[in-house]
Parts: sequence; C-alpha cells; structure tokens
Amino acid sequence: MRDKQEVATDRAADYRRFGVIDGEARQSIAFFLPDTFGMLPFIAAVEPLRAANRFSGQALYQWTLLGTSTADAIANNGMKLAVDREIGSGDRFDRVIVCGPHEPLSYKDSKALRALRQYAAQGSRIGALDTGSYLLAQADLIRHRRCTIHWENMPGFREAFPHIAVTSELFEEDEGLFTCAGGTAALDMMLAIIRQDHGSTLALQVADLFISTRIRAATDPQRRSIVERSGIHHAGLVSCIELMEVNLEQPIATSELAEMVGLSSRQLERLFRTYLQTTPTLHYQALRLKAGRELLRQTTLSVMDVATAVGFASADYFSRRFRRQFGCSPTEARRRDDKV
Repeated sequence: MRDKQEVATDRAADYRRFGVIDGEARQSIAFFLPDTFGMLPFIAAVEPLRAANRFSGQALYQWTLLGTSTADAIANNGMKLAVDREIGSGDRFDRVIVCGPHEPLSYKDSKALRALRQYAAQGSRIGALDTGSYLLAQADLIRHRRCTIHWENMPGFREAFPHIAVTSELFEEDEGLFTCAGGTAALDMMLAIIRQDHGSTLALQVADLFISTRIRAATDPQRRSIVERSGIHHAGLVSCIELMEVNLEQPIATSELAEMVGLSSRQLERLFRTYLQTTPTLHYQALRLKAGRELLRQTTLSVMDVATAVGFASADYFSRRFRRQFGCSPTEARRRDDKV
C-alpha cells in the first residue's frame, strides 16, 4: 500500500500541469491575507500567475500565502483559506502583495506592519490589492510614491494620509510599488506585470483564458460613467453632475453650475426635475451627505471635520440634514458601523 508521502507527491505532479509550482520558480510571490481580506481581488491576482506557468510550460511564478498566524485566514465572505506560514517567518520573496481587509482603518497589527517593512528592507517589491494601500501607508512604505485604492475608500484614505499621492487609476506602479483598486482591477494589474516580465504574447494568452477580451490600461476608470450608472444622456446634465461629484468640499452655486455647462438656471432646474425628480440643490446635497457618511465610516474625523470636508459650514446643519437623509444622526451612523 502506498504511503501518504507518495500520494501527496503524485497529487503535486497532477497540479503541476495546471501551472501550480511545487518548488523553486523564477519569481516567488507572497500574498498576505489578513482576516476579512477580499476574495475576488486575491483570486484575480493569483490565477494569472498559475495560467502564465501553464501556457509557458515553465516555472515562472511560485506563490506563498501568509497569515497573521498559522490559522486559516477568513475572507470577508466568510470563506476560510489555509495559509502556508505566518507573516515575518524569515522567508524572502521577490514580491509581497497585501490583500486589503474590509475595514482597513481599524487594522492595528503592529507585528504584520513590521514584517512588511522588513520585506521591503530585504529588497522585496511591495504591492497591495484593494484596501491594502492602507496597510502600506500605516507601515510607512509609500512615502513619496503614488498609489491607488478602491474608489469607495478613496475619501477616507485622503483624509487619513493627506501627504500621500493617491490616484483614481485602476492600478499604479511607481518606483517598484504596485497597487490596484481591487476587484477585477487585480487581473489587469497582474496581466501588466506578466507582460512586463515575459512579454505581450503570454499576457494575451492569459487574458484570453479568463475571457478578458481587453487588457485595461492603468488609466481606465474604476467606475462606470454617469451615463452608464444613471441612464442619463443629456450632455449638459451629465457634465453638471460630474462637476458636483468632484466639488464636494466647496460646493458650486446652481447659477454657476448652469453657466459652466452652457445652460440657464431654469433649464438646469427643469432637467433635474425631468430626469432625477429633484432639484440641483437637493441632488448636490445628497451627494455631499453620502460622502459624509463614507467619511464617518472610514475615518475618525470629528463630525465638525466631516461636515467641513463635504461643504457644510455648520456641524449642526450637517447633522440635521444627515438625520433627514438617513434617519439617524452622524454619531449614531458611526456607532452602527462600528457594530457591523
């Protein structure tokens, strides 16, 4: 009867034909999986490596899963994933990629942050998926380089780290630091890395395998356009909403907005009522209140500071409008998020 070691060896050989490398490869990549990490960006990052091995017929990439301990890492969908070893256990890697946790602001594992600094000091190229940029910033690994993060977390990140240049790109690579917005952007970033390492032909083969008919550029938008999100096709109205979305801290008066998009105030009012069943003022205020709610969730800013950040001169007025919009006070909203 065959022993367990022989069976395990045969199973490893079986998986090698799928691109799983059991042993040395040209490049070793570690994925750090803190609890509540996002499963989709992790899978979208690791699968292209396997496919690159498979199509090339070579041991190009080998990956290791790191956890805060040797216990299973638990994703934000509740699924458990066995890790290979604890972060900071002495191994060296060519690249170390942080898979961001669901609530990065509350991440306080100093041991893991110290380990990330040690990997960087040893020469590992450091990267992040989704909210992982928070951990890199906390570990002081971004410094004067650019990074990106998921669009939902961008306002909170900018408030928490005002000295860091964060962009809205799908992914960023700046002097060895590579970050992406999460979700399927992880696939685009890894395809770019494969193309950089081994050429366009292999990257396109991998993209085709995953039904990715176009390798998106770093500069492609993270979100669908306003036209796609709302179904609005009036150019002037779309331009007005775009101006509102990028000018939350210092709101622009309706008359000025109308002039900027080539309409009269009356025309703009009519368009908002026709397409959105509201007024420009109320729509703008709703955008600012929603942004305020995200800042309450993502930062420790005071209610007054949040109010100021989204264009309200008074914390009291912000609180009253917030309660009318969401049915609770800003403080209550923050408390509820803390309990989730």
